[in-house]
Amino acid sequence: MELCSSTKTPKFLQFKPSLLSPPSPSLSLSNPSLQPTTTRLFSSHKLSTSSRQFSLLQPQSPRISTNFAASASSTAYDIELDQLPADIEVTETPEPNSRVRLNVKVPPAVCEDCYKRIINEFMKQAKVPGFRPGKKVPESILISHVGKQAVQKATIESILRRTLPHATSLVSGRALKDSVRIVTKFSDMEATYSSLNSLRYDVIVDVAPEVRWVPDDGYKNLKVVVEIDSEIDAHKAFEQELRRRHKSLGSLRIVIDRGLQIGDVAVLDISATTIDEDESNVQKIPSAETKGLNFDTEDGDKVIPGFLDSIIGIQRGETKSFPLVFPESWKQENLCGVHAQFTVECKELFYRDLPELDDSMADKLLPGCTSLEQVKEVMLQQFLEVEQTAKEQATDNAILDQLRKIVEVDIPQSLFEEQGRQLYGAKLLQVQANMKLNEQQLASLSSPRAVNEYLENQRENITNIIKQNLAVGDIFRRENLQFPTEELVKEVENSIAEFKRHKQDYDEERVKEQRAEAAKCQVEVILAIVCFITLATSMLHLE
Repeated sequence: MELCSSTKTPKFLQFKPSLLSPPSPSLSLSNPSLQPTTTRLFSSHKLSTSSRQFSLLQPQSPRISTNFAASASSTAYDIELDQLPADIEVTETPEPNSRVRLNVKVPPAVCEDCYKRIINEFMKQAKVPGFRPGKKVPESILISHVGKQAVQKATIESILRRTLPHATSLVSGRALKDSVRIVTKFSDMEATYSSLNSLRYDVIVDVAPEVRWVPDDGYKNLKVVVEIDSEIDAHKAFEQELRRRHKSLGSLRIVIDRGLQIGDVAVLDISATTIDEDESNVQKIPSAETKGLNFDTEDGDKVIPGFLDSIIGIQRGETKSFPLVFPESWKQENLCGVHAQFTVECKELFYRDLPELDDSMADKLLPGCTSLEQVKEVMLQQFLEVEQTAKEQATDNAILDQLRKIVEVDIPQSLFEEQGRQLYGAKLLQVQANMKLNEQQLASLSSPRAVNEYLENQRENITNIIKQNLAVGDIFRRENLQFPTEELVKEVENSIAEFKRHKQDYDEERVKEQRAEAAKCQVEVILAIVCFITLATSMLHLE
């Protein structure tokens, strides 16, 4: 039965970019379908066309494979470009969603040079009958042995391997990692090469999106409204927890000679229907129905207003019926403002028999404490820390949400998928830790289908997070802000420890890169803004 609601209190803050300091990001699983790639330059050319995929690897044998790769370092632009006998022609065309299309034209001189290299490679490795290994074989005999089609495919692969780094150097510093994709069909490239002895192909690359502030530099002196739950009150929470622990030390006794009073516990059967002059329109309210509810009257502020007052005095075996109205602020939107008729039957009625709250109860209330005063001091300090953390988190969220609203960004698909997989990986890691999933369950939840469903269902949320991250990253760049090295080291160590605890595979360098990038993408408000919070509180306080 859902009868709980809460109110919020807004506060005004003034945001200063110099107050940004990023906290730790989420973890991700090692499953390939979940493993994200951070927003940085691509480290290897993982290419795909409409009909096949390439991974630029040097051929290891004369047997032709559609997989090949060039040795690469951390970014595509750290690759030492292969010397070409002639220049290639590359034309860049902007496309929607922060993408560019590179139209690459490879002249016959480059194609011929690649063809000769492939022939020499086959010459060294092919075992042609009648010729010793490594000896020169007439070209016509070699092609007949290997196959003309195989030689042509290997030549095209060699052309792509040697020319692609030159083509992508045009977007040096802008391309996102693992976003390079050849969109020209391999069959079309074969046809062009066969007829013209040259090659043309198109490459799609996602580039770092441009952050546009509306208005320009709108983040400076930004005023932010922070909503703080009224329940986030250390003293109130402390009193409730102390009372809960005290009650846990007592016992329940049956009430025989009176009705329900504040402090009692009742076992209730509850049902509710809508109120309508036309009885044919009266409907049951399933979410308000429950049987055998253990209702603590001290929790009356957590139920629909008027409910507790309406059942005060009810006795064991008695049934009461009364009308109530769900408030407009009710959590279930379909019930806001609904007039309902509640029927409540009291099945059992108990009162609490509690021990006296004194120093003798200290160790039972909080192990290690010797006096009631010590219990109160320790517990209150704990709740004050929780309150401060909650306020800081609420402030962080408010700032991020406001920043998101004043930026415009064309988000590339690779960045969207990367962020989505990172979020899903963190969520799945948490589920695995809480529920101890077996291998079959984990495989099902980490399947491409499950991941894609999550990406689609959470599209708006993922998009908002990316906009927040990019906004903060842009502020870091504009304001020359730095993330403390010691904090980054600590985050990396925590991430690795988490992977080890859950027995997940991880790449330490990858973890470092993800942490370094994520450090620029989230916000934590420093104590320096307390003055703004205090000023805001004196200006406005709404229930």
